[in-house]
Amino acid sequence: MADFTAGGIYALPSKPRSIGDHDFDERIRTLVEDWGCNRSSDLIREMIVTALKMGRENITTADLKLTNRALRELRYAARVFAPYAAYKKVVVFGSARTRPGDPSFAAAEEFARKMVALDYMIITGGGDGIMGAAQRGAGREKSFGLNIRLPFEQKANEVIDGDEKLINFNYFFTRKLNFVKETHAVALFPGGFGTMDECFEVLTLMQTGKGRIFPLVLIDSPGGNYWRTWFAFLSDYLLKVGMIGETDFTFFKMTDNIDGAIAEIVRFYKNFVSYRWVGKRMVVRMNKQLSAAAIEKMNAEFSDILLQGRIEQSAALPEEKNEPELASLPRLILTPDQRHYGRIRQLIDAVNDLSE
Repeated sequence: MADFTAGGIYALPSKPRSIGDHDFDERIRTLVEDWGCNRSSDLIREMIVTALKMGRENITTADLKLTNRALRELRYAARVFAPYAAYKKVVVFGSARTRPGDPSFAAAEEFARKMVALDYMIITGGGDGIMGAAQRGAGREKSFGLNIRLPFEQKANEVIDGDEKLINFNYFFTRKLNFVKETHAVALFPGGFGTMDECFEVLTLMQTGKGRIFPLVLIDSPGGNYWRTWFAFLSDYLLKVGMIGETDFTFFKMTDNIDGAIAEIVRFYKNFVSYRWVGKRMVVRMNKQLSAAAIEKMNAEFSDILLQGRIEQSAALPEEKNEPELASLPRLILTPDQRHYGRIRQLIDAVNDLSE
């Protein structure tokens, strides 16, 4: 699974932290070695150091419980997703109140069925409504359910209930992290506060560069105006008063056509594979090289976001050695302004369009 921060996690300091006592540091190192933590042992030691420091500091029991539970949830979810890392996945969001017979219910079921036929897996919140419709379309084998424990019980839908790929979360923040961490695209159907929350969180992560850019499709029922009404607020108010920019609209596509939504996701990965940051340089991995003419066109079209130099084709950089499975792919290397991620989304589109 690609780093969902597009290199931000890899850039974090890797020097092991000390407990402040050499003898204790050695005891922790020995404990980690004796337990057989051979991979990323320095990170395991650092987590132990953090836990021990929390034990000595004036931290409330409530905060300790929150930290402990969050870590357990993240660990369990990572273990569930790990065997399926080779599959691309699409998160489907939408109302839990949508009933069978509603056009959006049928659209979600059809969308999931067609994405699975393209060898994608489907992730939902595990409940009923749009979530249940999508999992009905995907089938149990190709489904993940990320359920949330609520004061009023949200029971898992009948497709995913009891499956090993159903994960129950106590916290929304750990649940939402796994949605964006594990997916390659997001499909949003009409919904309430939760759907709006998920929509704007994904947009915020892409707009600020805190999460990698991926396709976001907003799917209405045929002839519906749910997303057009939502877009009117963005364009008639947020844009006009300067709270968002014109290029922020590049992060999503609205449609009432299922095949159009699927085409948007498939097109995004036509030649583009992934990207990551190495310092201030952006490294774009591709399935195949672009022509010299295509590179010239990209340099002309995106000169406004280049802080220095040009867009150049390259082999893998030494800093990418921790991703050997991507080492053979051709790259684009550039140093762009990191304030305008909408333009970076347009650059990714060009990588796909100019590969023809």
